[in-house]
Amino acid sequence: MVKLVGEPLVILLVEDNDAHAELVLRSMKDHRVANIIYHAIDGEKALDFLFHRGSYEELKSSPRPNLILLDLRLPRVDGLQVLKTIKETPHLMQIPVVILTSSDAEKDLVRSYNLHANSYVVKPLDFRKFLQLMQDIGSYWLGWNTVPLHDLEKEFSPGKITEPSIIKL
Repeated sequence: MVKLVGEPLVILLVEDNDAHAELVLRSMKDHRVANIIYHAIDGEKALDFLFHRGSYEELKSSPRPNLILLDLRLPRVDGLQVLKTIKETPHLMQIPVVILTSSDAEKDLVRSYNLHANSYVVKPLDFRKFLQLMQDIGSYWLGWNTVPLHDLEKEFSPGKITEPSIIKL
């Protein structure tokens, strides 16, 4: 994996299934994919985090993610609506959004790409394949992929982070 120097790597995981979230979080932590992983359990919390609403008003407690891993079937606000909102919002639209779902339905795939998802990944049932997938996603989207720079220092200045942190929203 290519190491980025200087800025913290931040992932927003939007996943309501505790078992799936635990696998993602454990895999990302074990492979040191990101410095900080925020976990939103529903679409409403994810949007509040991204738009700095409610308990996420403080920019330092809700930094702009480098990557969003988004499930489709979510309570309160479903994943497709979250995706649509992100991709229609100028200051969020450039954040890579990877749909990470158990749905292999063609209609979900088409709708996701029509709403400008950056990738659509069906969660494998095999545990080892799932762990490898998480490592590959982190390596590609946070290591190899190049995105426009943004001023993270205005949003987040955590100091030195050595161990990955997982923050439940």
